[in-house]
Amino acid sequence: MAASALVGASGFGNWARLAAQQSLTQDQLLEFDTYGNVSLIHVTDIHAQLKPIFFREPEINLGIGDARGQMPHVTGADFRKAYGIADGSPSAYALTYNDFSSLARSYGRVGGLDRVSTVINAIRADRPDALLLDGGDTWHGSYTCYHSQGQDMVNVMNALKPDAMTFHWEFTLGSDRVNEIVEELPYAALGQNIFDSEWDEPAELFKPYKFFERGGVKVAVIGQAFPYMPIANPRWMFPEYSFGIRDENMQAMVDEVRGMGAECVVVLSHNGFDVDKKMASRVSGIDVILSGHTHDALPEPVLVGQTYIIASGSNGKFVSRVDLDVRDGKMMGLKHKLIPIFSDVIAPDPMITKLIDEQRAPHKAQLEEVIGHTDENSLLYRRGNFNGTWDDVICDALLSEREADIAMSPGVRWGPSILPGQAITREDIWNVTSMSYGEAYRTEMTGEFIHVILEDVADNLFNPDPYYQQGGDMVRIGGMGYRIDVTKPQGKRISELTLLKTGEKIDPSKTYMVAGWASVNEGTEGPQIWDVVESHIRKQGTVSVSPNTSVQVAGV
Repeated sequence: MAASALVGASGFGNWARLAAQQSLTQDQLLEFDTYGNVSLIHVTDIHAQLKPIFFREPEINLGIGDARGQMPHVTGADFRKAYGIADGSPSAYALTYNDFSSLARSYGRVGGLDRVSTVINAIRADRPDALLLDGGDTWHGSYTCYHSQGQDMVNVMNALKPDAMTFHWEFTLGSDRVNEIVEELPYAALGQNIFDSEWDEPAELFKPYKFFERGGVKVAVIGQAFPYMPIANPRWMFPEYSFGIRDENMQAMVDEVRGMGAECVVVLSHNGFDVDKKMASRVSGIDVILSGHTHDALPEPVLVGQTYIIASGSNGKFVSRVDLDVRDGKMMGLKHKLIPIFSDVIAPDPMITKLIDEQRAPHKAQLEEVIGHTDENSLLYRRGNFNGTWDDVICDALLSEREADIAMSPGVRWGPSILPGQAITREDIWNVTSMSYGEAYRTEMTGEFIHVILEDVADNLFNPDPYYQQGGDMVRIGGMGYRIDVTKPQGKRISELTLLKTGEKIDPSKTYMVAGWASVNEGTEGPQIWDVVESHIRKQGTVSVSPNTSVQVAGV
């Protein structure tokens, strides 16, 4: 590959150095030296966030095995050092967690699909035939998305005119609803790994790939949906579909499109970053993987063999622009820029603002009702391997409202942040709880079974083979502490389970009352989690979150 293919061709540092004057402009954010003959625009993991939000990046993102100490498993000061990012700069705010509350007050909210539209329009003005590709987790994660069964997001995304998308949480709308939407989509719905579960053949509705002629180049985009759908989400919601990584089929699809004249092969993936890295090492002939699912935001591509992997963040916080130089059927070089969507800097596209407001109008009073406030020291966030303060609030709500000894909240990565001293609206609560199986169960479990659950989830997260990492982050626990050694094998990681209110060790043979939500089991009963959390916050009035030291982590 030519020197221009070097990862250093990222163009990211320009806005990182603007910290001193804090005079960021839209032109500076969009500045890009047009390169080559093909442009890709990547958005992923929007999670139904139509409006600008605050979103804090993770404090802890552990890499296991070969991924240890590798991107994206580097956070905070180490991340800034790796990319030459100045403390307190716009990029420090966008990409790391330190001083988040104070930097948020300086730089404001991020995202908003009307701002994303402005960025897309600017790229298209420069490169009219740019491909816009959506990595999935789009029709899920908000009050309006839940109540419209994804229609609000479909309407707005259609107006942005993507060329293709792939899928994950979309399937939790239920396969009937997904099929209904996909049949009407004006762009390609891709997933080479979406199969008919009865016949074990590719599902007819989801094509494995689509060809695009761009800049005189034949580009093939291959879709890769989330492979572990029936494990991480309720299988009963989409029984006719099966998924999996399907490396062999991916290789067959790459070979097929190359045989049909593809000069550039792009994989639009919802695998997660470490799975994408392993896939890139096993499947030859992929030029670019646009990575999704793990919400990583990286200012430069990661190169595995001859394949570039691009990570574009989540919640509408970033848009990636990737320019490719494709000549004589080969990719000769790449330029990339991760564009942060600072909503106070980027002017909204008025047409999309109007469309967003139309989706929200029927629910406006419900969305805006203030339920409580955070105190002056409590920042609510979700991201991190072991606990987030939003999940501490949810666990506290489960403990008190459901009269439980122990609470469990799923380690999902989606959900915006709330600053200290900020009002908590009903919309804010739904942004961290909205899903189609949100029942808050209450059940008895033995200490032994609780231990088994923790070990099982820990293996999903910390198995050294990325292909066995099937979940999100560690299940959040309220009312109980434990120790985890991430270097140990399955079944040996979790120890010292302790009931916090008494300080006594969890007895394997004893029964405890456990409250939780988001069970994948059909027929789970209980109030909806958003109602449980709303009731709890109303009683609190002002939410105060103490530092959570209940999880002791070893082996890092």
